[in-house]
Amino acid sequence: MKKIAKPLTAALLGGVVLAACGGNDDQTWSEDYGLSDISFPVEEDVTLKIMTSSSPLAPEDPNDKLIYQRLEEETGVKIEWRNFVGEAFTDRRNLAMSSGEMPDAIKNAAYSDYELLRMARDEAIIPLNDLIDDYMPNLQAVLEQAPLYRAMMTAEDGNIYAFPWIEELGEGRESIHSVDNFPWINVEWLDELGLDMPETTDELKEVLIAFRDNDPAGDGQTIPMSFIINDGGQDPGFLFGSFGLGDNWDHTVVTNDGEVKLTSADEGYKEAIKFMNELYEEDLLDIEGFEHDWPSYVAKGQEGRYGLYFTWDKGNISGMNDSYDLMPPLAGPDGHINVARTNGMGFDRSRMVITSANRNLELTAKWIDQMYDPHQSVQNNWGTYGDDEMQNIFEYDEDKEMLRHLPLDGTAPVELRERTSVGGPLAILDSYYGTFTTKPDDAAWRLGLMEKVMVPHMQADNIYPRVFHSMDELNRLSNIEADLIPYVQRKKAEWISNGKVEEEWDEHLEELERLGLSEWLEIKQDGYDRSTE
Repeated sequence: MKKIAKPLTAALLGGVVLAACGGNDDQTWSEDYGLSDISFPVEEDVTLKIMTSSSPLAPEDPNDKLIYQRLEEETGVKIEWRNFVGEAFTDRRNLAMSSGEMPDAIKNAAYSDYELLRMARDEAIIPLNDLIDDYMPNLQAVLEQAPLYRAMMTAEDGNIYAFPWIEELGEGRESIHSVDNFPWINVEWLDELGLDMPETTDELKEVLIAFRDNDPAGDGQTIPMSFIINDGGQDPGFLFGSFGLGDNWDHTVVTNDGEVKLTSADEGYKEAIKFMNELYEEDLLDIEGFEHDWPSYVAKGQEGRYGLYFTWDKGNISGMNDSYDLMPPLAGPDGHINVARTNGMGFDRSRMVITSANRNLELTAKWIDQMYDPHQSVQNNWGTYGDDEMQNIFEYDEDKEMLRHLPLDGTAPVELRERTSVGGPLAILDSYYGTFTTKPDDAAWRLGLMEKVMVPHMQADNIYPRVFHSMDELNRLSNIEADLIPYVQRKKAEWISNGKVEEEWDEHLEELERLGLSEWLEIKQDGYDRSTE
C-alpha cells in the first residue's frame, strides 16, 4: 500500500497504549496477527472486534444469524460483536470513539457527514482509498460499473472515509425512492358509498366528507384522513404538489432551471396549507396525526379505520389486500398537477468505518469486501435462504446461481427483513436483477405503481443529489438548520390547525430570512452546481 492511516492523535494514542500495556482482556480492538497476502478461508485463528447496531426484532447476538454463520465458515474470520439497539448504539459508539476504547471497525455506523469529517480530522478513523485499491476487488467492480458512487463517497480532500450502502431499484424519475409518502385510499369505502376515485382536491374534500358523514368503519371509528406530520413517508405533503412545487421530507427541490429552492417559501405552499386547514376545520383530519408514533399509526390502520393515509407501502399499515389502492395525484384549483420528487436515493455514505486502532487492515478490508460480493450483498440487504428456524426471504436456484425472492405470505416486509438481514456496507445495482437475484415482489409492485401513477406527473427533471459538503459548509448548514428546519416544521403543523397562514405569510418570509435562508440557499446551490458540473 502507498499509505494508510495517519498516526493517532496523542489523546487517542494514550488510550490505546494504556489499554494495550495494561494487559486488559477486554481490549476493544484485535491484536496484530501479522498477516499479509490473505486469502479466504484463513487458516489462522483470527478475530475482528466490530461494533454494530441492529433491530430489536433481530437476535441479540448477530452471530446467531445464518448470514454471519455462513460468512464465518467461508472466510475463517470470527467476529466478536458489540451489538446495541436504538439510542444505546449511538451513545456507546460515541463513548468508544471519545475514550479511545475503539473497536476495529463500526458497522451500520450511521454517522452524519459532519461526524465523519470530524473523526477523520481527529484521526479516529482512517482513509480507505488505498485499502479499496489494493484489497477490495468486489467494491472496485461496483465502482467501475457505477462511477457516480465513487464521487459521492469522496470528501473534499480526496479521501474516502466510509464504506457505503447502495441499493438501486429503478433510476431517475422511476427510482423507487422518487416518492416516499404514497397516498392510500380506502376503495372499499368508495365502492360502498358509490363514490369515484377523486381526481381533484375539491373532489377529495367531498370524498372525505362522505367518509365522515357515513362512518363506514362504524361506531364513530372512521378517520377520513390520517398521517404523521413531518415524518417522511407518513407526511401529508404529497397533497401539496397540487398547488405548486409541493413538499418533501427535507423541504428542498430543484427547478428545471437548476435553482435550489426551499418548498416552504413557495407561494404554492401557502395555498396547500390553506387547503389542509379547510380539511381540518371540517373535522376530516386525524387529530392524533400531529403527535402520532409509528405503533399507534399502524394499529389504527390495521383496524381499517382510515379513509386515506400516507406511507411507503400499504403492506405495513393496512396489509396487502384490495381494501386500499394508490390515489393518483390530484389537480389543484387551477388544474395544476405535480408529484414532488424526494431527494432520496439508495445510497448511504456511512455504513462502515475502520478505526485508527485497527492493526489488521488487510484482513479487515478483505472481510468487508465480501459484503460487496453480489450474492452476499443481496442477502445482507434483505435476508437469506435455507434457514430451518426462520421464514426465508429467498430460495437459491443452484442451476442459475440466483437468489429468488419468496412470497412474503402476509408477513410485513419490514419486520421479516429486520429479523434476518444484516445491513451494513453492500451494493445492489440494477444490473443484478435477473442475474444474481430477482426484484422483491413488493418492490416490483411499487415500481409498477410509480411508473404508472406517479412518473407521468413529475415535473422536476432533477433532485438535490447526495452532495458531500465540506466541513465548513456543514458547520454553516448545521447552524442554520438547527433553527430553520424546526421552525418550518412547527409552522406547518400550526397553520394546518389554526388557519393563520395567509395573515402570517409575509412575517413568515421575513423569519426565514432572519434564520439564514439566503445563506442556506447559497451553500446548497454551490453544492448542487459542483455536483452537476
